[in-house]
Amino acid sequence: MDFTFDITLKTRKIFYHFLDTLSLEQLNKIPEGFNNNVFWNIKHCVVVQQMIVYGLSNLPLPIDAEAVAGYKKGTKPEGDVSEAEVEACKKQLFDLLKQTETDFANNTFKEYKEYTVTTKTTLTNVQEALEFNNFHEGIHLGYVMALMKCI
Repeated sequence: MDFTFDITLKTRKIFYHFLDTLSLEQLNKIPEGFNNNVFWNIKHCVVVQQMIVYGLSNLPLPIDAEAVAGYKKGTKPEGDVSEAEVEACKKQLFDLLKQTETDFANNTFKEYKEYTVTTKTTLTNVQEALEFNNFHEGIHLGYVMALMKCI
């Protein structure tokens, strides 16, 4: 599992770089032909990881309901985010991942509600969810890189 968490950490360091170096205008820009922006893709990854790991394990989400409502699957940006929201997301990228890693090591995840993702893969346990999460975050890293060419 160390490898799985290492991959997630590396992806999140790249996400952090975008949050840390792009202007608020660039993070919020939705280029023609896209329906979201750089910030949405990154925050979506944070939210989905929490939902498929904690939510499907029937544990409380360590992220607020407002974030879930705004960034879960099927959402899109409803307005510009503030510098404070960017700073909070930068912190969540690592704090929530570290908490997940600790909880996994402590065998916190006792049950799991099976869930079939868009690619028709069914997640049956938390380890599969963590592995799928890397695939999911990789897709969104690709979207961010495509957005970068347009902003």
